[in-house]
Amino acid sequence: MPAQLPQFVIDSDSRPYWEGLALGELRIQRCDACSHHVFYPRAICPHCSSERLSWITATGKGTIYSYTVAHQAFGPFADEVPFVVAIVELEEGVRMMTRIVDAPPERVHIGATVHVTFAAINEEITLPYFQLTM
Repeated sequence: MPAQLPQFVIDSDSRPYWEGLALGELRIQRCDACSHHVFYPRAICPHCSSERLSWITATGKGTIYSYTVAHQAFGPFADEVPFVVAIVELEEGVRMMTRIVDAPPERVHIGATVHVTFAAINEEITLPYFQLTM
């Protein structure tokens, strides 16, 4: 992991997400009004504009919706190339940008099934990454 990651902003909308990651849980929101799942954390449902959002623990399973392989990078990521950045669609229907870890880039493909894994970056921040499901 890079030594100097960009700073993450933990605010009242996202605090349950970050707290869940620290506990090894991938938390997303679910709208109590329209039942849609929501990611990234926010105060208002993007589907129906309700303010009644609850937190649930996602299954952590999904599929690769899209991806790219970074062959050049700068700053704290320069020594990590090549790496895979992907958009993963979770079973709950939301999509999130993440990294695919512990797999050679040539094994990654759209539609591949993945599951979440967690990496503690420092004492305050844990990040969700995904691994290919065997």
